[in-house]
Amino acid sequence: MDIYQYDESLRKKGFLRIAGIDEAGRGTLAGPVVAAAVVLNEGVKIDRLRDSKKVPEKEREILFYKIQSSSTDIGIGIVGPEEIDRLNILRATRLSMQLAVEDLSTPPDILIIDAVSLPSIPIKQLSPVKGESISASVAAASIIAKFVRDKIMLDYHRQYPDYNFKKHKGYSTREHLDMLQVYGPCPIHRKTFHGVMSLELPF
Repeated sequence: MDIYQYDESLRKKGFLRIAGIDEAGRGTLAGPVVAAAVVLNEGVKIDRLRDSKKVPEKEREILFYKIQSSSTDIGIGIVGPEEIDRLNILRATRLSMQLAVEDLSTPPDILIIDAVSLPSIPIKQLSPVKGESISASVAAASIIAKFVRDKIMLDYHRQYPDYNFKKHKGYSTREHLDMLQVYGPCPIHRKTFHGVMSLELPF
């Protein structure tokens, strides 16, 4: 399916300002969850726009700048590890998405959110499963969220080089789990997540 058709069908129903929303970092052991809300310009088509998980890192950067220049509005929401531990990851993900919508300069007519609803926001919403494969706006949001979060994790790598965050971005790879066993958690690790909670002491 052409990912632009989904958004175009909504425009034909009168929803002219469509915000696609997606997050990055929901399943990691460290760092924030980052959400993006993207309102693409009407009629725009970005070559090879697709789900960020299917896009290599270098191409993702190219798409990031293409999306920036092809959008009416972009909002970002960031919720850090301490808040994730306090709220739980689902509530923290919803909060990051809410913050991304609130970061937009003008409220959209409708939200397309990847498999999540935001009861706290009084705007019409659609929550298709695998929205980043269905809607161009959600695919764009997935690229923006992933790019922004990767940049944050590169900064954290400089602060905590022992964990090699620049490579795995906080996901539970074998290398990351091994480093956690050696050094224990650092301040950006999510203390309530299984891979961190289940560590054997002492480090």
